[in-house]
Amino acid sequence: MSLDRPVTPDPYDLLPAVATFTVTSDDITDGAPLKDDQVGDGGNTSPQLSWSGAPEGTKSYVVTCFDPDAPTPSGFWHWAAVDIPADVTELPTGAGASDDGLPGGGFHVRNDMGSYDFTGAAPPAGDQPHRYFFVVHAVGEENLGVDASASPAVVSFNLAFKTLGRAILHGTYTH
Repeated sequence: MSLDRPVTPDPYDLLPAVATFTVTSDDITDGAPLKDDQVGDGGNTSPQLSWSGAPEGTKSYVVTCFDPDAPTPSGFWHWAAVDIPADVTELPTGAGASDDGLPGGGFHVRNDMGSYDFTGAAPPAGDQPHRYFFVVHAVGEENLGVDASASPAVVSFNLAFKTLGRAILHGTYTH
């Protein structure tokens, strides 16, 4: 079954422009298919991410993974890790398994699967390729001002007003 839909725009192109910085990964190649580890039935393992060049004034980070191509009006949030300290510039592979994998006072909010961790790619069988945007958001405050009960949409709303810069890396997956 094919869900014949137009390709959605890059969701970050729709937001107000902010500074950019660099994010790299040992597990993801920008624009390339995700490894099995980052797939729902292959491991649900969050990728290693390293970042550099965040804007001056960065006081914390938020790391997210968003699929704008999910067959819903709101896309699908796979990961949201909040309040990562400003002196952290890397999350190792698997850091998204639980709050224990996050440094300092970092914590997860519930993803769209309803769990407090990273959930891997799992688009409907036969659907178009999906894009998974892994984004490191540089935040101008030590705390985003949400707690673990917030949804990723609420996190994103708060980021709209507190983000100093974004570093974006995306992978793809087709089931």
